[in-house]
Amino acid sequence: MWMRAEERRRKTQQQQPGGWKAIAYILGNETFERLGAYGLFANFVVYLTREFHLDPVSATTIISIWFGLSHFGPLIGAFISDAYAGRFYTIAFGSFFSLLGMLLVTLTAWLPELHPPPCTPQQEALNQCVNPTKTHIGVLIMGLLLLSIGSSGVRPCSIPFGVDQFDAGTEEGRKGINSYFNWYYTSFSIVLLINQTVIVYVQDSISWKIGFGIPTVCMFFSIFMFFVGTRIYVYVKPEGSIFSDVAQVLVAAYRKRKVELPSEKEKMHGAFYDPPLEKTSVSSKVPLTYTFRVLNKAALIMEDELNPDGSRRNKWRLASIKQVEEVKCLARTFPIWVTGILCFIPITQQSSFTVLQASIMDRHLGPKFQIPAGSIQVMSFLTICFFVPLYDRFLVPAIRKMTHIGGGITLLQRIGIGMFFSVLSMVVSGLVETTRRSSANSNQNMSVFWLTPQFTLLGLCEAMSIIGLIEFFNKQFPEHMKSIANSVAFCSLGLASYLNSLLVTIVSYGTRHRTDWLGKDLNVGRLDFFYYLVAVIGGLNLVLFIWVASRYEYKERLKVYNDDDVGVDVDAGFDLELHGRFEVSA
Repeated sequence: MWMRAEERRRKTQQQQPGGWKAIAYILGNETFERLGAYGLFANFVVYLTREFHLDPVSATTIISIWFGLSHFGPLIGAFISDAYAGRFYTIAFGSFFSLLGMLLVTLTAWLPELHPPPCTPQQEALNQCVNPTKTHIGVLIMGLLLLSIGSSGVRPCSIPFGVDQFDAGTEEGRKGINSYFNWYYTSFSIVLLINQTVIVYVQDSISWKIGFGIPTVCMFFSIFMFFVGTRIYVYVKPEGSIFSDVAQVLVAAYRKRKVELPSEKEKMHGAFYDPPLEKTSVSSKVPLTYTFRVLNKAALIMEDELNPDGSRRNKWRLASIKQVEEVKCLARTFPIWVTGILCFIPITQQSSFTVLQASIMDRHLGPKFQIPAGSIQVMSFLTICFFVPLYDRFLVPAIRKMTHIGGGITLLQRIGIGMFFSVLSMVVSGLVETTRRSSANSNQNMSVFWLTPQFTLLGLCEAMSIIGLIEFFNKQFPEHMKSIANSVAFCSLGLASYLNSLLVTIVSYGTRHRTDWLGKDLNVGRLDFFYYLVAVIGGLNLVLFIWVASRYEYKERLKVYNDDDVGVDVDAGFDLELHGRFEVSA
């Protein structure tokens, strides 16, 4: 079943497997899977507070944990895929887990035994609503856990599996890859639009049973579409675990910690272990760089470390240059990844407190129609849809003429600008909430469209920071680590969700004896103070990011070992074709 690179190219020439025939099924699977998963998530905070009678803090905590698992799990899924199972089987098993999770969550709305009895407005006013039992919560949590396991398999592998269907060694294959990313982004945009409008409206105004049933049926079609294309997919064999390679480099470097490295002026040829690439490898040669020179000791060839045929005798004593550079890549990007996490905390607020704000504001659009609270997030999505093409087609070319950088600005500058929008969005959110609370306590109901500025800023944050991080990791990671690169971006969102949950818990506990900032009644609480707190944390993190980013060396500018002792100094801006490719991959 498995085909390596050369076999794949021969097979493509003879029978033409994969290609656009396979992409149709992969995109169908991805579209229906996202329609199902995001269809559940879009309005879930309303479901927990309205149907399960949970307070805002408890509902937000559950959503944050689920959101975190769903975005941190892909790192594990990428490891399993790259090391053992391969992308096809990882997607397949993930899809089945997602379907089981959706069935359980749908049953919590369908069966009266799995949710608390309805609460009348009088009971709600007197705080007499029946709380959910342990069974209710247990079934709900089990469904969300299965959904997280499913997304951990599907998310990190869907994009790389689609790329596998094209031969990147041909002009036609490269064009196919670029077009695939465009279609991927288009389908993702359509899914978000449907979720934030149609699905949320059905859940909010018609029936939670139908509103959850539709995503579940979509997930079933996702699995069906995926397996229809089984016979025409291209399957690429996993290349092994990056984590074991990291361990080997660290162990080998530690064992040679007292060994002196050759002088930079000496000839480097033959001093370090650099085996020829396998004919079946899809990777390219990686030069040895000067950064983190202590790790270079792991690849330094010592006496009796090679067999007569040139292979190494013990991989825990001698690592290859390729392995060493992979570890350096992780070490260089780690500070950027860490400082990028906190800027995503405001994004996690879109599906929790902001939706609760919208639920008690004037949502009328005309005399009869009322916008569902969960649909208010579409403002952020529309901002991304309008801004990304504008940025890519107009702003980047204009800025490029001044900076002479392929992407107009560097990736770290783009991420930093997104962080600034993140901080600004929380400041604006606090100001709007202060005004809304004052108006509500004066028996005046503000229009929900007052939330538009903060959603616009959050959309700009996503367009700059999230897409920038995806571009950054894809560009700075080695070629065969692309699935890990995509997973790292998801991991950032997951950890941001966990930090948000921790922050909500600490703030709620710390303010409960006075005015509970995050109490059930937003008109009594001080949600605006919480937004200001997040803004302060984000501002401090932005300062730290600027300091870290100013010391980062792009992979294209790293000085490498060679016989002439000449360092590579390549423009860190993107090649135009690659820039467009990764722009739409988000």
